[in-house]
Amino acid sequence: MAASVAETKSDKSSRDKPWIIRTYAGHSTAAESNKLYRGNLAKGQTGLSVAFDLPTQTGYDPDHELSRGEVGKVGVSIAHLGDMRTLFQDIPLAQMNTSMTINATAPWLLALYLAVAEEQGAPIAALQGTTQNDIIKEYLSRGTYVFPPAPSLRLTKDVILFTTKNVPKWNPMNVCSYHLQEAGATPVQELSYALAIAIAVLDTVRDDPDFDAASFPEVFGRISFFVNAGLRFVTEICKMRAFSELWDEIARERYGIDDPKKRIFRYGVQVNSLGLTEQQPENNVHRILIEMLAVTLSKRARARAVQLPAWNEALGLPRPWDQQWSMRMQQILAFETDLLEYDDIFDGSHVIEAKVEALKVETRAELERIGGIGGAVAAVETGALKRALVESNARRISAIEAGEQIVVGVNKWQQGEPSPLTAGEGAIFSVSETVEMEAQNRIREWRGRRDENAVGQALDALEQAARSGANIMPPSIEAAKAGVTTGEWGARLRAVFGEYRAPTGVTVETISSGAAEEAKLLIADLGERLGETPKLVVGKPGLDGHSNGAEQIALRARDVGFDVTYDGIRQTPAEIVAKAKETGAHVVGLSILSGSHVPLVREVRAKMREAGLDHVPVVVGGIISPEDELVLKNMGVRAVYTPKDYAIDQIMVGLAKVVEKGLERRDGPSESLRAEAQVY
Repeated sequence: MAASVAETKSDKSSRDKPWIIRTYAGHSTAAESNKLYRGNLAKGQTGLSVAFDLPTQTGYDPDHELSRGEVGKVGVSIAHLGDMRTLFQDIPLAQMNTSMTINATAPWLLALYLAVAEEQGAPIAALQGTTQNDIIKEYLSRGTYVFPPAPSLRLTKDVILFTTKNVPKWNPMNVCSYHLQEAGATPVQELSYALAIAIAVLDTVRDDPDFDAASFPEVFGRISFFVNAGLRFVTEICKMRAFSELWDEIARERYGIDDPKKRIFRYGVQVNSLGLTEQQPENNVHRILIEMLAVTLSKRARARAVQLPAWNEALGLPRPWDQQWSMRMQQILAFETDLLEYDDIFDGSHVIEAKVEALKVETRAELERIGGIGGAVAAVETGALKRALVESNARRISAIEAGEQIVVGVNKWQQGEPSPLTAGEGAIFSVSETVEMEAQNRIREWRGRRDENAVGQALDALEQAARSGANIMPPSIEAAKAGVTTGEWGARLRAVFGEYRAPTGVTVETISSGAAEEAKLLIADLGERLGETPKLVVGKPGLDGHSNGAEQIALRARDVGFDVTYDGIRQTPAEIVAKAKETGAHVVGLSILSGSHVPLVREVRAKMREAGLDHVPVVVGGIISPEDELVLKNMGVRAVYTPKDYAIDQIMVGLAKVVEKGLERRDGPSESLRAEAQVY
């Protein structure tokens, strides 16, 4: 007994190194984000995690029509080499570990990063960091894809081959299951879909006719993962251990990787943002801490890098102080506790081992099913995976509505003291409306100062590489140095590859958890009064690709009896208005989670007036402050829904009320809504 006790004692001399401590950050301009990064590094952050705005992520310049309202909102605007230079001013890239959450335009942003590193005198072979570059999951969840799957996968392959040869310490792809969980994935779906994506990419690289097979272990060893950790604490620990063991299994059995170091499952994590609540937001601090423990306590499945959301992200953009609070949480665990002095504290646990094995069995079965469809890409193109995620998310939401899944402060123990953390002005960060105009002025100045002949030649070389199948990275780097802009790079590749609209997952086959009978009766009564089925157009204007809410509204509206039109993400205001006119919509619902609701709703309302649809009510959903809610209602918006409105049946009742109020002006109040007030 004495020997076994001695073996498990803390040994401070062999203390493990802590994980890389990050915060996901970036907003408005490169200069402001640079200031934020340098401040966070001074507070003890040990790596950068860059958030880009939606125009940057989808290959548009700040002055493009589709960029309206989106510039600098959910991340920093990077339109050209000058912006990237400013973003990393006084930050030595040779010493930094930089993670960039970028997918469709990953080759371009990496090209800009490498060009700036070269300007700093940093040897690119020494650079360390990650480009997320997981385009397949974008078709399933976050929605910042641009091109069809085949050319998108080719671009991912190009980055992998280029970095393996020239930037060997770089992680060229971060297989991202984080957004899958945000879209409602179960642990088995998160495991299987992420592993299927990794297999699709690795097979694409291996099967390239010009690929040097001898370098495959290096390619495999540089693939990393970016995962999510939710509140089901034990399950999340087991999920990460299952991830590690299945990855090792795939390495050995599918790809014949002998070197155990190349088979290591390397992952970073941002813990769950889906579960952050607008109600009693101070409770989010406890949620974030518990979720962090799930990816740090087990040594064999510990994250290599951790970034935590801020407690108030369900309300809006966090302030530097809010990010600091999340950073301190990591630092206290890493440096004040003895966690890093011990081996894995879960080894030998029968509970953990049984759960891990069960997850592995289910995941293998799901991987086999996906393989039977033709692999991850085929399963995306058929809509099978997207539909499964929409159905899974519908079950989750229904469980919360029914009280089967308790969310403290939301569907249980709603009464509480007002939070002093949300009191007063400046409780959340807001991006100034002038940022977009300033970005447009800067890019015009940039274009005016550059050598247009050099730009034209660089773009021609880029297009030639895209058409010929040559690696896209060398001409992208040359284009960056010549002064090409993000929008110009994107436009040339759009001309070659075309654009793509992924399946929405909302079809007649999509299984939902149904709707309350009372809501169905109310919509039926509304239909009788209208003399036709009530028609709802669900629109997502702008570049916001977070479609989970829109999908669930469209699905439930179908179930309660609306005739629903939902065409997916990235619609222009003109397209939404045209669809409302074509379908004879009785109500238009806009879903906007990027913070661009005010300018986009203003434009939709203006185009509705031009089209003679000013009488059709508009409702809006998103992360919207009380102040902005007043602004929207002054524009004529009839109802505003935010994350606190989790009961979708009640939203359906609200939509019926909105339509009814329009009818009341025509022929008086209806009995149904007077009765409805007694039901809800």
